[in-house]
Amino acid sequence: MSEANGTVLSQFRDTVHKIKSYEEALGVLYWDLRTGAPRNGMDTRSESIGILSADMFKVSTSPELGELLSALEEKGAYEELSEIDRRLVTETRKEYDRSVKIPPKLYQEYVVLASQSENKWEEAKENNDYAGFQPYLDKVISYTNQFIDLWGVKETRYDVLLDQYEPGMTVTQLDGIFGGLRDQLVPLAAAIAASPHQPDTSFLRQTFGKPAQKEFSLFILQQMGYNFEAGRLDESAHPFATGLNPGDVRITTRYLENDVTSALFGTIHEGGHALYEQNIMPELTNTTLCTGTSMGIHESQSRFWENVIGRSRPFWERYFGELQKRFPGQLDVSVDQFYRGNNTVQPSLIRIEADELTYNLHIIIRYEMEKLIFNGGAKASDLPALWNDKYKEYLGIAPPNDAEGVLQDVHWSGGAFGYFPSYSLGNMYAAQFADTMERELNGMWSLVGKGDLHPIKDWLAERIYKYGKLRTPSELVLAVTGKPLDPQYLVDYLTKKYTDIYKL
Repeated sequence: MSEANGTVLSQFRDTVHKIKSYEEALGVLYWDLRTGAPRNGMDTRSESIGILSADMFKVSTSPELGELLSALEEKGAYEELSEIDRRLVTETRKEYDRSVKIPPKLYQEYVVLASQSENKWEEAKENNDYAGFQPYLDKVISYTNQFIDLWGVKETRYDVLLDQYEPGMTVTQLDGIFGGLRDQLVPLAAAIAASPHQPDTSFLRQTFGKPAQKEFSLFILQQMGYNFEAGRLDESAHPFATGLNPGDVRITTRYLENDVTSALFGTIHEGGHALYEQNIMPELTNTTLCTGTSMGIHESQSRFWENVIGRSRPFWERYFGELQKRFPGQLDVSVDQFYRGNNTVQPSLIRIEADELTYNLHIIIRYEMEKLIFNGGAKASDLPALWNDKYKEYLGIAPPNDAEGVLQDVHWSGGAFGYFPSYSLGNMYAAQFADTMERELNGMWSLVGKGDLHPIKDWLAERIYKYGKLRTPSELVLAVTGKPLDPQYLVDYLTKKYTDIYKL
């Protein structure tokens, strides 16, 4: 590389490192806010987050960064870049062109609002107070609509938001994917409901102490290969993972004393996110490529560990005895009873506690509501009724209150519109990755049955984790499986699993 281009690249890398350092500092502040910061300090903390976010925004939209990008994109200079630096330039350009359209003051106002809105959501959920939260959500929706106008409307307004979480994904594509999925899963759910072989779940209706739940969650994370020297487990109102850098990836969970597996599966889910972030190649550290390539791919890893592995029969053949030890005399059933009892299919109100099959209907409901908000003009005041009507239509049940309905998820309070489809896309990616893993990793289920989960983590690290954002979602799934995303893998996986459980 020429000396002049080398100097420009060095300056560009320093700027990207600075942006990444801001992100890490903000990540710590956000994590603290959600895991126990005193309530009286939350508004001031939100303002601090807003100020630091505005400073980061100025760096990431500065004319200097634009000039560096233009210089590196010139013919001759670009060809001299490594694969990593080319991708870094491409991704930075995409974010720069989007962000530079937003006035800095508007961005700072929005960040403060989003943080305060999440604080208010947490309080509103606890007190079943949608009316108190509604003005915040109104403002978040209003700001998001302003951003869409500034970014430029695509085929639909909602397409702009989808692209942030799953690059290239559109409403037209998702309508087809979700429509086909719904058409195949609804008959399967009906067959399951009609089966005379319904699993017994009565043994799960007990009180299970929180300390023992936490101990078992920590044990399973260790078994998965989660590095506690590079992370920690805390509590929050809604489980989440925060990847500050590969050496500091924190996760949270939520313990329910009347549910022995809610926290466990939530922990495994967030642990899947964390394994991704902990195992990104060192060469991507201090760059904006040091994260998952999309939320769909990220969710594929959390859903893979939670469902494909964590809810499998071999997993519980190995670990049910370990769970019984922590709750002596409470789980006096066979492994098969426990496995089937934790894989029931039935309509439920809470997304994060839904079974693998109906979970996708929870996502479709949110997807359709987000389309109504941004393509149909629905207001925050309309959402509780819309939510309840759709739950009645799709799942045959209606929430008794807003805390178990429209207030159950944190996403909208922080402006994460367009995120929810990533969960179902993650299920699809996970099923397709699992199909490939079963063929390539000899004795995969035997390894799970022995509790030897590290070869599975290593397979994923080598094919998915290490690349961070170096590959696009479509490039990654094609490289790993040899095929583009195909929802049929998920349908086949669910059909096989539940045909066995319900003896269809």
